[in-house]
Formats: sequence, structure tokens, C-alpha cells
Amino acid sequence: MAATTNAAFKFPEETSSLRSIANSKTPDTEQEVILHGYLGSSAILSKNLLFVQLISKDRTCSIQLVSSSKALPNKDSSSHELVKKLPMHTPVAVRGLLRQREQPPEQDSGSIKKIKHVELDLLSVQSLNDFPSDIIAAPDTVFGPDQRHLQLRADVDLRRALSFRSDVGLTLRSKLHGLGFVDVETPLLFKSTPEGAREFIVPTRRKGFAYALPQSPQQFKQILMGSGIPMYYQFARCFRDEDLRADRQPEFTQLDMEMSFVGADQVMHIIEEMLRSLWSEYLKYDLPGPFPRMSYAEAMSRYGSDKPDTRLGMQISRIDYLLPGDLISKISPLQAPVVESLMLRFDQNLSYESSTMQKFIATLFDSAEGTAFVSNPEGGPGIFIVDSGKPLQGLQALGFEAAERIEELYQIEDGDLIVLQARQDRPFSGGSTSLGNLRLALHAAAVKQGYVKPPTEFAPLWVIDFPLFSPTIQDQPGQGGSAGLAATHHPFTSPKTAEDVDMLAVDPSKVIGDHYDVVINGVELGGGSRRIHSAEMQEFVMRDILKMSPERLAEFSHLLEVLRAGCPPHAGIALGYDRLITLMLGKSSMREVIAFPKTGKGEDVLVKSPGRLSDEILKTYFLHIRPTDDQMSV
Repeated sequence: MAATTNAAFKFPEETSSLRSIANSKTPDTEQEVILHGYLGSSAILSKNLLFVQLISKDRTCSIQLVSSSKALPNKDSSSHELVKKLPMHTPVAVRGLLRQREQPPEQDSGSIKKIKHVELDLLSVQSLNDFPSDIIAAPDTVFGPDQRHLQLRADVDLRRALSFRSDVGLTLRSKLHGLGFVDVETPLLFKSTPEGAREFIVPTRRKGFAYALPQSPQQFKQILMGSGIPMYYQFARCFRDEDLRADRQPEFTQLDMEMSFVGADQVMHIIEEMLRSLWSEYLKYDLPGPFPRMSYAEAMSRYGSDKPDTRLGMQISRIDYLLPGDLISKISPLQAPVVESLMLRFDQNLSYESSTMQKFIATLFDSAEGTAFVSNPEGGPGIFIVDSGKPLQGLQALGFEAAERIEELYQIEDGDLIVLQARQDRPFSGGSTSLGNLRLALHAAAVKQGYVKPPTEFAPLWVIDFPLFSPTIQDQPGQGGSAGLAATHHPFTSPKTAEDVDMLAVDPSKVIGDHYDVVINGVELGGGSRRIHSAEMQEFVMRDILKMSPERLAEFSHLLEVLRAGCPPHAGIALGYDRLITLMLGKSSMREVIAFPKTGKGEDVLVKSPGRLSDEILKTYFLHIRPTDDQMSV
């Protein structure tokens, strides 16, 4: 063991790389080189001759090693027997003589490109570590997240995604530096402040005191605007203790930016230019410019989402004023609800059969996802299939006026699916409506079953004019005020116009914020706003609108002091970097572009985090595990 360890510490430096040899059409042959890599598959032609692949360190290419028992100048006499014994995947340092070879006729298969114009006569091989026999690493082996290191080693797409992520980050840094932005790191050990999301707390050995990991660098970047740094950015690590979904991680990276003496338009222009440049350089795709802008109210009413995928069509229309009352009462228990409709049409090359559409509907609503739509407390969806052989084309239950309006609205054809959904008649809040969610589910199911082709284009837009405040939601931290309102995004967003400032004292629920979200293909890539830069207005919003307690207000005293000291107007944005890379690569989950992601339970099953606290650690940090309600009732 000692000999093996010493040998692994003392190994020769690489004199060339497999990548450089692969990229060179005329490498210098008949020269001795030292290469590093992993052993791959082998072919034993006889006891005196062996071919084995040496795979590059980045596992993108390989070269054929030729090992024989015959003596060569400077050859280690034991090398032939040693390389026969070493298993695949062993990391090695090899010394050999590059030679021209006849290119084999077979084509490359798999993700590793074979170098075919040269091979290496093996002179010596040194094993740098053992590869254990209990690990099965065949080409078709599927490794779980508890073996993330082997997932990464085996999956070229994962490694390419990380490389792509690195390249895009370098491009963005270069562009931002060229524009005059300064990369400033802000603290990760902050304090708990009620910005809106649930935080991760970091206890200290000072009894009763704790840090909080930042939800974002929001307050620090505003402090920088009051500190004479006019253009700031960083790739910031952010932490939010939220319920996890495919597009959420408890820790994530965002490209954070802020500028002083600017408004929303300047920030939006820079982001558009950056995104157009990325799409052009990396995807060879020209995004339109300028991006369309859509109000929050329009996005919610037309698409049922504050991040609409406009490529899908299927626009939503309000039709309750056309429907007979008895029909409304059948589809919803609500009194005087809003009833909206949309239409799904299968691709034209599919022959229409009523049974096909009925099977499609049954498959969706019998699924786990579909159950939520059927059991909607506001009423399940009303489903109608257009059929010209029936009265009013199958829409008889809607009444003549509504059927005629739908025919005119959608230019209906046989086989079209008309969906009705009721909701409460109140101002929009939150990120989606039930019909908006059903719209996405219907389209996804139709694509999955081959009835609709998936869209391939990119459709960017800005969603603007969000309400500055929204009703508080149970179990959401918000800002902890007593007004029944919470900041829609965070409490630092400025009202959009002078009229909105005046409306603060009249009806805060009607105030529009100067907030903007950039959306591509239904993915919210980022959001930003013009900030409140007046200490007086910021304190008024927190104290008089949100009705935060004096204790909560005091938690923002540092920011109020910065604003009071002549802080200039400023605006900014944060792009979700994980989400950006996921979208650009067409991946289904951010976990595919993060080296060490958390699971849906917020766990890293490779390193076994989070870990359980020992009694010693609890004592050191003055912590105590309280019994749960169930334990207390026993």
C-alpha cells in the first residue's frame, strides 16, 4: 500500500494532451510523450500484443495504446504485464512513442471521439489509483444521485452543460466589464430581515444571535448605489427555504445587477442586448428586438400566467356574460364567478375522431396532475368537443349566443376542444390561474401524445405593471405586517408613476409598481425594478402601508440610513443563472446544469446533507430541539 501511495504521489508531468493531439492533423510522430487519462476498453490479440484505449482527462477523446512484450529503447520491461492487469477506468500516466497509423474504417460511436490518425506505442504505465471491482461502470449503467461523481464522469451531457455554463459566465463577465460594471462580492452572512421569502438561519456561539443567509444581495446592492459605485454586478449565491420544484433549488446562482441614476428602460435595454448576444453567439438564433412588453393584468387575463408562453396560442377569453345561468351553476359553486374559455386544436395532419379527443381528455384528467383540475373548489373544467354533426356543433349547452361567439372567436373546426373554467371575480394576484395552469397541462399532454408539435422558436417578452402590493398568503412569511398586504416582489420596489405615489394614501391595492420580469418561452429568467431611493417614502411604505411593527422596521434601519444620506435613483435586476442555462440548453430541470444539486427534499444524497445536529453542537450554539405538536400531545 505504501509503495502504491508513493507512486501515486510521484508521477511524471504530462508533456502533451490528448485534446491537442486530436486537434492536430499532423502531430510530431516518432517522439516520446507523456499523457494522462483513464484506461478504456481493451483488445487482447495475443499474450504478447494488447490494444487499449486511453481516454482523455475530460473524457472527450481517446487514443489507442499498443502494448507488446517486445523490447524497445527506454521501455519499462514490466509495462506490458501491468497494463493487462489494470481495470478500465483506472487513472494512469503513460509514456509512449507516437506513431502514424492507418485510419480504421469504423465510425465513432458514443460520446468519446477516437483519435484515428496516430497511436501510442506503450513504453511505461503508472497507475495513479485503483478502480474497485465492486463498482459496475458499464456503458449502460445508470448512477443515482448518491453517486453524483460517477454520474458526472459517465454522462457527457452533464459535463458539457457545466462547460457551457462556464463559457456563458465568462462571456457575461466580459460584456459587463466592457460596459463599466464592477464585480463586487457581498456578504453571505447577513441578518434576518422580512424581504418576503423564508430564510436559512446560521446560529452563532453568541447566545441569542444568528446570521441569515441572503435571499438575494438586494439590500447590499442598494447600499452600493448609495456608496458611489454606479454600476454593480456579481454572480451571487442566494438561499431561500422554499418548497422545491423542478425549477427551484434552496441555493441558487443569480446574475445580480444594479445601476444608479437610471430607470427601468435603461436596465431592460442592457438585458435585452445581453440576451440577444448570448442567443446569437451560442444558439445561432436571432432574438427579436426590442422585446414585446405586456402588463401583468394582460398576461393573467390572456394566458392565465404572469410568465406566459405566448408560442402556444390557446388565448383565454372571458365569456360568462354570454352563458346561461344554469350552465354556470353546473360548472361552479361560486356566486357570480368569472367564466373563461380557451381552445385546443390538434395538428391539421391528424384525422379527427371524437373518440381520440375523448381518450385524450380522459388520460389527462385521470392522471395525478389532472386530479387537481377536476377537484378544483371553484369548479372543475367544462369540456366540449366541436362536432359539426351535432346541434350548434356540439356546443348546445352553452346556448346560442355563447356558441355563436365561440365559433366567431376561435374559428372552430371539428375536433377542437373548448374548455370552460370558473374563478372568483376579484383582481388577479399570484402567478397563475387555474385555467392558465390547465392551458399548459393540455398543451404538454398533447405534445407528449403526438397530437401537437412542440414549438421550436424562442418568444421573449417583458411582463410589467405588476401590482405593488398583493393580499397576504397564509404560511408565506411576507413582511410580517398587519395590513393584510405584502409586497408583490419585495418592499423596496418603487411605485411606477406620480399618480401611483398619490394612490398609496388612497388605495394601496391599486398601486402599480415599477417592476419588470423578463420571460422567454414561459420561463421567468429574471426580475427587477426601480427602487425606492427616498428614506421617507421607504419608511412610509413599511410603516403605514404594510403596517410593519417598530421592531420589524428597525431591522431595516441600516438601509433607511443609506437612503437618507443622499442616495441617488437606482434600478436593477437579477437573472436566474441556473434557469438561464437550463433554458438555453433545452433541459427539463435545473439539476441538469448544476454540479451538485439538491433533491426535491432539499438533500444532497452524495455528501448526506443536511446533517443531524449532535448534542455537543446544540450546546455550543445554545440550541434546543423542541418537541413537535404530536410529541407534546402524547
